[in-house]
Amino acid sequence: MSHDSPLQDLDLAAGFLEPPPRRDTYAGWQRWRAGRGHFAPAPRLTLGQWRALSPRERSLYDLHRTATHVNLPLQETPMSLKVSRLVNRRIRNNALKTRPSTRAGVMVTGWGYQGKTETVCEVAAAFEDAWLAMHHHLHPQPTPGTRDVHAPVAYAQTPVTAKPKSTCQAILGFFGAETKRLTLPELIRQLAASLDDHGTKALILDDITRLRMHRADDQDTLDLIRAFMSMNVTLILVGVDILGSGLLRQGHFDEHTRQWVLPPSQHARVHGLEATQTERRFDLVELDRFRYTTPGQITAFHDHLAGLEANLRLLKAPPGMLTGGRMPEYLMRRTDGVVGLLERLIEDGCQEAMDSGKETLDEDLLDDVVLSLDDPERDALAGEVPAIPGSSRTRTTAAPRPACARGRGRNTVFDDHGPRGQAHG
Repeated sequence: MSHDSPLQDLDLAAGFLEPPPRRDTYAGWQRWRAGRGHFAPAPRLTLGQWRALSPRERSLYDLHRTATHVNLPLQETPMSLKVSRLVNRRIRNNALKTRPSTRAGVMVTGWGYQGKTETVCEVAAAFEDAWLAMHHHLHPQPTPGTRDVHAPVAYAQTPVTAKPKSTCQAILGFFGAETKRLTLPELIRQLAASLDDHGTKALILDDITRLRMHRADDQDTLDLIRAFMSMNVTLILVGVDILGSGLLRQGHFDEHTRQWVLPPSQHARVHGLEATQTERRFDLVELDRFRYTTPGQITAFHDHLAGLEANLRLLKAPPGMLTGGRMPEYLMRRTDGVVGLLERLIEDGCQEAMDSGKETLDEDLLDDVVLSLDDPERDALAGEVPAIPGSSRTRTTAAPRPACARGRGRNTVFDDHGPRGQAHG
């Protein structure tokens, strides 16, 4: 690479080839927290500058452009701002309480691919940054005789087939604790001790609506989760359509406090985690999709598109590529305002624009991009995979649905088929 090349520091971009950290372990969470926001996007080059590169430089630059398009920065939206403020306020206030009272929790609901997990994790990571700095990265209340790590935030995913034991094991797995051959009471006691020893202030349980309330194991698991609130942590439950999932069917809404109130945990009484029969209170907040009806909603969506466009590295992209003409209405129609679908469409569209040499996005190119959300880590039956609206072209050329085989079908009465597309003005 020549000395005066505009890509002199391109080799430093090799960091984007590292596998992403898993946030459900302490080491992975710390690596993600410390490195979030540090991704260096590809430098901006004109078409002439790109053509002047050597073949190897072009290949490296195009690889960096692809990495830039699939690692678009998390943008704040009016919907995510509402969630962020509530989660931050609840974690911060609870962390400063000195009384051994039950901490109110937070439930974050919304449909799949709307950024619930990323929003909550970003708020929790920012809290942990501030908390560690305030205590000079030392545990403010260390356990004598131990060298426990300080983990102000713990993150775990609800097992697809959740049981009380597997849920405890998933949380203890964050700390790397040994869980084999332990009984449920022993797991609960170890979990309570781990959260206390590690100074954990916030416990995030993702995909909580994988619990199906018609199953006895899942009812026991939810009862156990409510008992976690006696462990002096802020419990943050993240899930799809929490109101429709049955998780709150035993609770009632308190008009005075604007919180959902759930009865005391029966599981906690069995295993001695509760000193009193205290009700459990949750703030419920929804992370909604973009709408396109009022002037304020339209402006918010245009601002989001402008933020996306500013981070793209297409060589022939005109000003207003995503915000001009009919493109905003087209993108709304293709994605139904779902942030994750929008980013996937832009991400795949950019790759197609690079591969074809078109180097810009328009309706004709995006019509050929078929969105696919196959993800083995997401539970489609729990609503974690949203319905995908079709483009104008795919709507008229959709293949006929194959005939179902004869025979007795599966009982689908408890299935959640996700959000349905709605028309937008």
